[in-house]
Amino acid sequence: MSGKVRLKHRIEYAAFRAAMAGGMRLSDGGAARVGEVLGGIGYPLGLKRDVVERNVRIAFPDANNARVHQIARASYEHLGRETLMMLRLSNMSRATILARTRLVDEELLRADYDAGNGIVVVAGHLGNWEIGAALLAARGFAIDVIAKSASNPLFYQRVLAARERLGIGVIDFKAASKLALKALRAGRMVAFAADQHAGNAGLQVPFFGRNVSMYRGPALMALRTGAPMYLTVPLRLPDGNYEMTLRRIEVTPSGDNEADVLRVTREYALRLEEEVRRVPEQYLWHHRRWRN
Repeated sequence: MSGKVRLKHRIEYAAFRAAMAGGMRLSDGGAARVGEVLGGIGYPLGLKRDVVERNVRIAFPDANNARVHQIARASYEHLGRETLMMLRLSNMSRATILARTRLVDEELLRADYDAGNGIVVVAGHLGNWEIGAALLAARGFAIDVIAKSASNPLFYQRVLAARERLGIGVIDFKAASKLALKALRAGRMVAFAADQHAGNAGLQVPFFGRNVSMYRGPALMALRTGAPMYLTVPLRLPDGNYEMTLRRIEVTPSGDNEADVLRVTREYALRLEEEVRRVPEQYLWHHRRWRN
């Protein structure tokens, strides 16, 4: 286990274990309702409320106050509900995952996968991204996710074990430039959560009309290996099941690598924006997406 285990880590992990035990005793419907209530409490308490409302106003400048509050509150409820779902996911069987999920245009994805060049998967914090990885693994796709180590090593080990049981490999973010290329060349899928702030090393691309910093890695990997790229959108349906749609991103190189990386990055940012506009209540507005 990497990282020093401190007393606060043990306390946090004990609270996590208790929450997980409680969540597993609930029915699917009960867990969804409890998650919504717990998540929804964060809105009137003001937990990141200023960040969430600012982000929603930036994305939807024409929305009135009632609409901004409605999207913001719903996003808190969604986060609470899907957090409980993620806890329950770690104990789900492959059969249950298959029964509760649907993959649209699976034939197209499988044809690209069977070509053996690997696939670059980009996803945003939209819907339930952990379900997205699990449903691909359950359908027999070899998939690795790029992940940053959690600050709590006990919790991080639990996450790694859960993903391993679900058939999901993990590539540490710090080693991604080497290991992701290796995985793609072995014909595997490599998944990136591509909507996080990339800092000064990122590319500036439009997202809801304002430039944001996005990682260049997904585009660079696809262009370097010839792997197809897909934006995946795993959304929760009204009946509590999940449907994942696919948006294929054109990555044919032109010969100008820098221009190609920028073009591909702009393209998947635009496609993600289009999906968020459809279901803003299922997006994670809680991180500071626009920094300047």
